[in-house]
Amino acid sequence: MTVITPLDTLSAIEQRRAVKHYDADFVMPEEDKKRLLSLALLSPSSFNIQNWRFVMVDDPQVRQQLKAAAWNQDQVTDASLLVVLCANLNSWAEQPERYWQTAPEEVRNFLVTAIINFYKDKPQTQRDEAMRSCGIAAQTLMIAAKSLGYDSCPMVGFDPEEVANIIHLPENHVIGLMVAIGKAVQPARPRGGQLPMEAVVIHNQFS
Repeated sequence: MTVITPLDTLSAIEQRRAVKHYDADFVMPEEDKKRLLSLALLSPSSFNIQNWRFVMVDDPQVRQQLKAAAWNQDQVTDASLLVVLCANLNSWAEQPERYWQTAPEEVRNFLVTAIINFYKDKPQTQRDEAMRSCGIAAQTLMIAAKSLGYDSCPMVGFDPEEVANIIHLPENHVIGLMVAIGKAVQPARPRGGQLPMEAVVIHNQFS
């Protein structure tokens, strides 16, 4: 019997690594899958447009196709859970009032107008927002997974056009990344080299 040990959030952040090798026989309980997705849905999104879409791939044949499109990386088929994180570029325009349906009417009207003004006729802004949202949601998903005792691997090593064809990606959607989650059978390799804080933290302005 596999024992999953949960972690506190800070430990999960410190210990989360990109794990490549998973127990293909381990079956993640459905309640854990639902818990992970429910936590990912709490991720922030600009104007609360919730533009991310989570494609949970559990069909073995589809997994095999995705593996071929991802240069035959084993985690695509061996991980208990595989999520293709996508985003709807048109979320801002599709009934934006629903994102603020419980807010007072004057607040809702103000925000709906702000959403339209911010995104309309700005394809680069729409795409930038999509990628930000996918990244934030993916990190939430991976930290939640580690907190529950699972390992994960964010993936961009795949042919996005082929993956789009396989999952029947709708028009006006984009793929951000894939995340594999499961029970590791091998630890991640040692960290390759962490840059010092002074190399990446800038105070106030670049010199």
